[in-house]
Amino acid sequence: MIERTKNIIANVTVIAVISLLLIGGNTWWRQRTQFQRGEAALAARDYLAAISGYEAAIHMYTPGSSLVENSARRLWDMGGEFERAGDLERALIAYRSLRSSFYAARWLAQPGEEWIEGCDRKIAEILGRQGYPPPAPR
Repeated sequence: MIERTKNIIANVTVIAVISLLLIGGNTWWRQRTQFQRGEAALAARDYLAAISGYEAAIHMYTPGSSLVENSARRLWDMGGEFERAGDLERALIAYRSLRSSFYAARWLAQPGEEWIEGCDRKIAEILGRQGYPPPAPR
């Protein structure tokens, strides 16, 4: 009986490990694909498609992923470039996409808090320049 229980535990453990590896690999692959789509769209100056690709990569959040960090940096930089060019609507799209991506990626803890706080500041700034009242605090 003990031998059978050990065998079952070993099989369950192996199946669990393999399942986690497959899920992790699939998530990484999809994250990488979306990041590359964002990069290709940015190179082609298709800014909304680039935002979409980077946003999707962040939605597939995995702790410590350089692709998530790089996607966040790209969205932040795009927002800044749009601001400097006076395209405040696109800047808002970039900042809101970055912020909402991290909210959507809720994990054991809220990832990207520093990005969310920065986006909240930028969004409030832009809305203030457009004559809108500041958003209510959370």
